[in-house]
Amino acid sequence: MPQTPPHHPAAAARRFDHIETWVFDLDNTLYSHEAGVWPQVDERITLYIMNLFGLDGMSARALQKFFYHRHGTTLRALMDDYGVDPEDFLDFAHDIDHSAIELNPLLGDAIERLPGRKLILTNGSRRHATSVAMKLGIFDHFEDVFDIVAADFVPKPDRRAYETFLRRHVVDPARSALFEDIAKNLVVPHDMGMTTCLVVPRTVDPFRDSFEQEAVVAPHVDHVTSDLAGFLTKLRPGPESGRPAPEPVPAAR
Repeated sequence: MPQTPPHHPAAAARRFDHIETWVFDLDNTLYSHEAGVWPQVDERITLYIMNLFGLDGMSARALQKFFYHRHGTTLRALMDDYGVDPEDFLDFAHDIDHSAIELNPLLGDAIERLPGRKLILTNGSRRHATSVAMKLGIFDHFEDVFDIVAADFVPKPDRRAYETFLRRHVVDPARSALFEDIAKNLVVPHDMGMTTCLVVPRTVDPFRDSFEQEAVVAPHVDHVTSDLAGFLTKLRPGPESGRPAPEPVPAAR
């Protein structure tokens, strides 16, 4: 994976001057892959499939990836095709060790200083999001967590998940920004009017496919950063509106 500049915008990127609601994905967005959180969840999902179908690890892993690519999440496939209890699955998948997640005061300070509302939008569970945000020291900065249960188990990038989120929290997409680590999850939000920022890893994550870590050049990606705390810290009041706008950085596209 080529080295990604810390921050760079698209040529016609939407700005942040007008933003009133700041929306953040959770996994691999608010923390780096070095924390080792997602590999644990991934392994728990594989183990769940092994136990459910009586498969060996390799076969269960292949089926898990098939479910993910076909349905958006493994859970959606298990619910639709096999009647699995979603709460049971979520409790099992997120029963992990969070001890490697370190307090991130720089991120906490940057999020706290953002003017307006802050929300977490995740395909995971509220319990998992709360545990991670507490470890990072940022939980108190967020108004609420919108999880897969609140989305009626419809995952991103399905348009219905975003529609439910916007309606539930009375969010104007034209005055909101979304920070997310998976580029395809930004397509619908950008189409709805949200300002989008793709968060990519600073170093290669060996547990994820390379295409999921690329600084994607696409119309639905307004900004790309490999340093979320640094990116948010660089937001300064706009000269006209008093709202934040990113400091000029060299365009790398």
